[in-house]
Amino acid sequence: MNPDVKAPVERRRLVVSGRVQGVGFRATAMGVARRFPVTGFVRNEPDGTVLIEVQGLSGAIDAFVLALRNRMEANIQGIDSLPMAQTDGEQGFLIDR
Repeated sequence: MNPDVKAPVERRRLVVSGRVQGVGFRATAMGVARRFPVTGFVRNEPDGTVLIEVQGLSGAIDAFVLALRNRMEANIQGIDSLPMAQTDGEQGFLIDR
């Protein structure tokens, strides 16, 4: 691979269903995200799901999702993923209230 060619940054919207509110899911997601070079946010939705928007290299996002699944597998029923437009200037990964 040519070292001058940078891998594209991508952004994904993840909708996590299951028993994911009231169980420390957002704090866990934030802690897991800090282990990877990703940015974004996590927040509870009125329908009982948790919304995550995560941005980074594809491999970093995949690693984040896998680590989150492994950590919260008893609570996660499913994760729907959709690609999104990249957000410029985002710093870190936060809990959005």
